[in-house]
Amino acid sequence: METSSSNIGLKAKKLTKSYGSNKAIDNLSFRVNEGEIYCLLGQNGAGKTTTINIFLGLIEPSSGEALINGSSVNNKDIISQHIAYIPEVVQLYGNLTGKENLDFFSRLAGEKHSQARLNEYLINVGLPEKSIGQPLENYSKGMRQKVGIAIALSKKASFILMDEPTSGLDPKATEEFTQICKTLSQNGTGIFMATHDIFNAVNIGDRIGIMKEGGIVHESNTTDNTAQELQKLYLKTI
Repeated sequence: METSSSNIGLKAKKLTKSYGSNKAIDNLSFRVNEGEIYCLLGQNGAGKTTTINIFLGLIEPSSGEALINGSSVNNKDIISQHIAYIPEVVQLYGNLTGKENLDFFSRLAGEKHSQARLNEYLINVGLPEKSIGQPLENYSKGMRQKVGIAIALSKKASFILMDEPTSGLDPKATEEFTQICKTLSQNGTGIFMATHDIFNAVNIGDRIGIMKEGGIVHESNTTDNTAQELQKLYLKTI
């Protein structure tokens, strides 16, 4: 196990995942620091979701390492302790209220919160107070995403992995989501986001990586490129 404080973060070290002769991930290396928002851009099939699944412990790499704060994701306790995941479609129980979902999934993660604290988590992510006690089947996608973020907060995750989280959100919900992510970042939570949305990536991210055929072909700080410049770079990978 790596113990240096310089290894705190989410790190891929020469990750490769092969399926026969096909490499879904090819010698992939990157790092996400504490409190940093890293946006990974790439077409379908570029390897974004495979990368996330490796860090979730759902797929074993063929070679290389996936590390969380210096420890390998082979240690499933490290994943459950430090990682939360928000997919494109948040899978929650429609017959339960927002607060009941939060309570259930928090307990699964070993966290038990008071009713007042559960309310606080949901309100802090922007869920309308009147919706907290309503069944999730009545929620919009944006409201479901907020419950997902509240779950991540309640389990005190160091890093949140997100797969196309703004897909299908209207502009208002996207802006609300962006502000929540920035607040999380300011409070020290690292975010690794796979997305197709170039303009939102520039708006929300600290750093951006462009992925093609399982590897990162460009990486920069968002302050280094305008959205238009990044779009030109991105189009060259297609």
